[in-house]
Amino acid sequence: MKFDLNAVNRSRLDQFEQLFVLLLYGWLVLRVLPDAVASGGLLAIILLLLSEGAVVILLLFRRPTADISVKIQDWIIAAAGTWLPLMVIKGGEPILGSLGPLLMALGLVTQVAAKLTLLRSFGLVAANRGVKSNGMYAFVRHPMYAGYILTHIGYLLASPSLWNVGVYVAVWAFLIARMVAEENILGADPEYREYTQRVRHRIVPGIF
Repeated sequence: MKFDLNAVNRSRLDQFEQLFVLLLYGWLVLRVLPDAVASGGLLAIILLLLSEGAVVILLLFRRPTADISVKIQDWIIAAAGTWLPLMVIKGGEPILGSLGPLLMALGLVTQVAAKLTLLRSFGLVAANRGVKSNGMYAFVRHPMYAGYILTHIGYLLASPSLWNVGVYVAVWAFLIARMVAEENILGADPEYREYTQRVRHRIVPGIF
């Protein structure tokens, strides 16, 4: 199923995605920051906001494209995968001490390294904004998602709750769906097909 392109301009879809994520991020800050300041756990919250904030910054300054998916399922996947991580809450006492913030920091570094490679080619909905094969993309095809998952696991350890577990399990399912949607779009590009022959794994070298 596809949107009616006579009714919706692709560039407008691109701009709508930017506004949607900016509003969600503002909502996350208002929900979690005051509570963390009042009751502790500020380091984990700051790392979380830095991780999600990097997404917003890159979206606002990215390169526009007309080669963006118009499949409604791809927009649902991207919207849910972006919205769900912002639904986490401040949980209970940390598990395994400082391991949670350490994993969050490692995940944040991984994300930033991947995003610095993408720069203005970054996006949420499946699109072709140019094939990147250098930096961390020389090791796995979706290093940014690997960074997200590390950050999520770290936040679960730093702020555990059954709610947060449920949120992140759903997020990971949508991340996998986003990988598939992105590779379906990029697979039409011969340069990307050649890249996948060199870099076989998506997020974990030698495993997946």
